[in-house]
Amino acid sequence: MSPMLILTCLLIAILGVVVSAPLSLVPALHVYNVIGLLVLIYLPLSAYLGPLFMIMFMFGLLVGYAMMNTLTSVYFSTPDDSTIFIVLPAQKYLRQGRGHEAVLLSAVGGLIGIFFLAVLVPLTMGILGTLRELLAPHLFWILALISVYILMSEWPKDFSRGQSKLKRLAKGWSTLIPGMFTFFISGFFGFILMRSQVIPAHRGFQTLLPAFVGLFAVPWVLTNLVSKIEIPKQHVGDSVDIEGTTAARGGIAGCLGGLLAAFFPAVTGGTGGLLAGHVTAQRDERTFILSQGASKVVYYVGAAFLLFIPGLHLTRGTMGIMVNLFYTPQTTSEFFLVAGVIAICGFIAFLLLILMSKFAINLVEKVPVGKVNIGVLVIIHAIVIGVTSWQGLMVMWIGASIGLIPVLFHSRRLNCLGVLLLPLMIELGGYGAGFAGLLGLS
Repeated sequence: MSPMLILTCLLIAILGVVVSAPLSLVPALHVYNVIGLLVLIYLPLSAYLGPLFMIMFMFGLLVGYAMMNTLTSVYFSTPDDSTIFIVLPAQKYLRQGRGHEAVLLSAVGGLIGIFFLAVLVPLTMGILGTLRELLAPHLFWILALISVYILMSEWPKDFSRGQSKLKRLAKGWSTLIPGMFTFFISGFFGFILMRSQVIPAHRGFQTLLPAFVGLFAVPWVLTNLVSKIEIPKQHVGDSVDIEGTTAARGGIAGCLGGLLAAFFPAVTGGTGGLLAGHVTAQRDERTFILSQGASKVVYYVGAAFLLFIPGLHLTRGTMGIMVNLFYTPQTTSEFFLVAGVIAICGFIAFLLLILMSKFAINLVEKVPVGKVNIGVLVIIHAIVIGVTSWQGLMVMWIGASIGLIPVLFHSRRLNCLGVLLLPLMIELGGYGAGFAGLLGLS
């Protein structure tokens, strides 16, 4: 590649990062929705525009979003499937006036994730090919074990002393039953969406958008409206106090979890980070927030990066699938170009995140929380209707009714990921057609 071509690709990718900054402040707007629309616009023009420039812009958007989507989770409480786990610790920080600190911790984790992708993945890319060959035939059992772990993690951890055995049993099952119900009902919901044409065909690439918004974002907004949370004045520091061992522990766990999520279908960054965090025995909130920041960056960016690894070309994640529609990487130089773009864009996104966090603080301190959440709810409806029409709005509110179950019964919101895990397990196990016939979907 010529130096001019490399410089042009880099500038286009940086433009993607800059564009992602304001988009990351829009609640419930996922980068995949933006990239999906860009691909639809690009495909008719692909004969006139080189695919490499389009890919660079998409990577800039993706890296910027992966770093900066923490903002809506911390300040507006509208998480997606990869940031759902960061919300509770981050909200605690926000109510203590330390929301900016939570953002910085996540940003440090994100930088560690960028380093892992840009430096360590190229050094170990041969191992990934071997892992793919070993694990591909066993995806059904791997996802089944992850699902079992999710259900077992709902097991009650606190039994009050002095109560009768019957009362302790009832108290324990008061969260277990709603948790298991949430997992299976969200799984059936996801299977129906994937097997039926609920969303208009020309918008079918966004089928799961309203489901995710309903399951994860809407319940948080409704909870905030009911609880009438008051956000205290936020302290904005120029640095974050974190020990090297804490950063290393959280970063390693987050990178391992993000790689797990990028490598296996239906496993999201939040789930992967949580699993890796348990393996590495994370206990404090700072390590957890940092690890989730690393995990979501490795999950989002790594899934697309896998497509460019020489000899692997693993199509994983929504962006990887969309890139594969119009381009297949051919050379090792493309891989190293993408690695360099990820490194530079990640650093720029880190700096932008600090600025955008200060802007978000000014917004939430000046505008009443109730008005912010009403505005968020309006934006959510506008996005869903605009992308998936009125059918998507119906799907969103069905998802919201399921997503409210953990809120009302104090079970884990993690169980909502059954919307991805259960349908994929059914398909991988070879039961998809039979189950669809049983539900009258065939």
